Parts: sequence; C-alpha cells; structure tokens
Amino acid sequence: RHSCAHRAAQRCVSERHAHSAVAFITGAAGGIGRAVVSKLRARGWRVYAADLALAAIPCAEADFMVAHLDVTDEPAVRAALAQCLREFGRLDHVIHLAGRAGSGPIDEVSTAQWQELMSINLTSAFILAREAHTALRESRGTLTLMASTNALNGGNALSGPAYAVAKAGIVNLTRYLAKEWASEGIRVNCLAPGPIDTPMVARFSDQVRARLEANVPLGRIGQANEVANAIDYLIAPEASFITGTVMNVSGGLVLD
Repeated sequence: RHSCAHRAAQRCVSERHAHSAVAFITGAAGGIGRAVVSKLRARGWRVYAADLALAAIPCAEADFMVAHLDVTDEPAVRAALAQCLREFGRLDHVIHLAGRAGSGPIDEVSTAQWQELMSINLTSAFILAREAHTALRESRGTLTLMASTNALNGGNALSGPAYAVAKAGIVNLTRYLAKEWASEGIRVNCLAPGPIDTPMVARFSDQVRARLEANVPLGRIGQANEVANAIDYLIAPEASFITGTVMNVSGGLVLD
C-alpha cells in the first residue's frame, strides 16, 4: 500500500510539473550556478543541473535532475541534452555557466593551456548551442551564455589572455546566433559580469581583492544572486523583445 501511495504521489508531482518550463544549466555547482538553480526551482521550473563537479545521482524529485557533465565532451553533451528531453519532455532554456579562468602574462601561457581554456570557455558554448538548437526551436526558448568584463575591456593577467579572448568570442557567438535564430523565436543573450564573490574571485589574495573592489565604481564585489537575477530577467517573458544583448553586471567597472 505504501509503494502504491508513493507512486501515486510521484504521478501527481509529475502531472503538476508537466507544463512548467525546463532549464538546462551547466556550471550548476559554481557560485552563480547554485544561485540560478535555486531561483528557477523556487519559480517551480524543472531544472537539469549539470557540472563536472557533480555526480549523477538518482533524484526522487520529479522536477530536478543532477548530472555529471564535462562540457568539452561532445558526446556527453549530446547525451545529457537527450536525457533532459527524455525525462522532462521539453527544453525551454539553456544557461551555459561552465567556464574556467586562466592567468597570464602571455609569455607564460603554453599552447596547450590556451587550447584547453578556449575549449572550456568557447568551444563548449558552440557545441551546446548546436546540440540544443532543435529543442529550443520547438519551444521557442532561450540560450544564455556567460561572457565577462574581460571580453569588453581586454582583460588582464589575472585571468590571462585565453580567457579574455574566449569570452570575447562568446559575445560575438551570442550576436551571431541571435540573428540566425531570431526567425525561429529563439532569443540568445549573454552576461558580462565583473568581479563576483565566487570561487573564481576567492582564489585571489586579499590585496588583489581589495584592488578589484577599488576599481569598481560601486565600491564592492558583486554577489552571485545579482547575476542570477539578471539571468532570471533575460529568460523571462518580460524580456521577450531582448536578444543579442550583452548584459553588463559589473557595478560600473565597464561603462556601456
């Protein structure tokens, strides 16, 4: 009797969420990723949370899946999207947050390091966009990519040349896809955060963090939930006339 009741309860949950939006999020274990997952789940959306740091675990919740994913592994990306579609029946929003910073100066960056960072930060976005295209066309959904202020101001040795160049590529990939997919009702945008209180900034010394704060006109490091709020807006119906934009979330570090 308990088993039957449990299955019935699961069916009720599945039916309740059957028509809610589905978001596929990479980099879901990071500071910004966790904030985005929390915000969208609070909205009642179904979420497929993927990250290299996560283990694929059975999840009793009908609206939430956790998956291990290397975004540079093309077959793995394809399989993860297929699993999301199989489990949830649709895909409305792809939010690509996975990435890794490097360090410079350029004389100290090997070709292998350059290629690795380009693969993680830029090629992964190309693969994910291409593989998710059909599903997003069917849902008339959104693709949100993660750039950086490094893409807009040239970057510096703190995160290195490959990171700056890859994130600049994200900006133009966003613009390209926004134009190519507009007739299909797919909106494509990206964000360019300044320094945000996540592990990527936590790796710096107190002295470097103090300099970063001093360079931000608003006088502080940003918070992950502030970036999550921006993403939440960009994928919402309220932003239905916004595509191809680079949202500057930098506290004035970069002025448009």
